[in-house]
Amino acid sequence: MSTENLKNTEALKKLKKLATSIDFAFLATDLKNQPIDAIPMSTKRVDDDGSIWFLSNANSDHNANIQNDPKAQLFYSKPGDFEFLSVYGKAEITRDRTILGELYGKSDDAWFDGKDDPNLTAIKFRPISAQYWDSKSNKLVSLLKMAYGAVTGEKTDLGETGSLQV
Repeated sequence: MSTENLKNTEALKKLKKLATSIDFAFLATDLKNQPIDAIPMSTKRVDDDGSIWFLSNANSDHNANIQNDPKAQLFYSKPGDFEFLSVYGKAEITRDRTILGELYGKSDDAWFDGKDDPNLTAIKFRPISAQYWDSKSNKLVSLLKMAYGAVTGEKTDLGETGSLQV
């Protein structure tokens, strides 16, 4: 893999591309204690400034953890496409009805009693730093490149990895 560290606009583009294409992330909170508390969350939106939004229950452990310490980590994984993203940042909770209405979808009815559910909150995650791994090819092409490299001993370009400074 080649290394490509990205900054500013390019970093934000890569962050948004990976977070939206992968969708589900593990949100880890209460990072100072082990084991960390991590739960799967569906990405609702990624803003142009890199802020990543999720919906959450006001009474959840991760909301309580965020209120005690806003530091959090996101882990995105799409092994089928060899795409991975780890993002460190700070999270905040909002009950802003306009934002909740923008983020809420019909599939969220499985977790909430509609967009007016009194326990509905949104988490805004602001990234500070990130690491990514992106194959730039589909799984079959990546596997063929790995097999070719194993047979010939030649290094093949399996994609890129690097840090994102947003």
